[in-house]
Amino acid sequence: MLPEEVTRFIGQRGDVRITEVDKGAIRRFAEAIDDPNPLYGDEEHARNSRYGSIIAPPGFFGWKTKWAQSEAAYADPRSGLGAALRNAGFTNPAPVNAGEEYEFFRPVRPGDTLAATSMITDIRERDGRTGKMVFIITETSYVNQNGDLVAKARGIGMRR
Repeated sequence: MLPEEVTRFIGQRGDVRITEVDKGAIRRFAEAIDDPNPLYGDEEHARNSRYGSIIAPPGFFGWKTKWAQSEAAYADPRSGLGAALRNAGFTNPAPVNAGEEYEFFRPVRPGDTLAATSMITDIRERDGRTGKMVFIITETSYVNQNGDLVAKARGIGMRR
């Protein structure tokens, strides 16, 4: 049973993270993930597509705003959830990525401004072969400058 010192973080939101999208960042991201899709860099091809302009690869929205998820969970290592977990016996200094899920609703385009907001939705304790583990579930919403929901992410971090 997790102490209230840990579970009180359920429902806590991290700071809003803002990022402005530009063509160069989209191109570099596509190159980094080795995705040659012309929608991500060829202006003419993209203009003649159903999208009408360059778009970003589906995972692009998260790379600059990913820490919004972590900050919701570990904003202050001395007094935040990290300290509470250490006090509860989970002394591993860093979480392990135990899974991610994404839902995509709209394409991301050059010129978009994305706002990412994360919230801790659950904290669960489990018994493993080598001892107790705690799972921190964080959900992040990504909204563009028009208020349109672009994507949702659900991340699971695990600590021992």
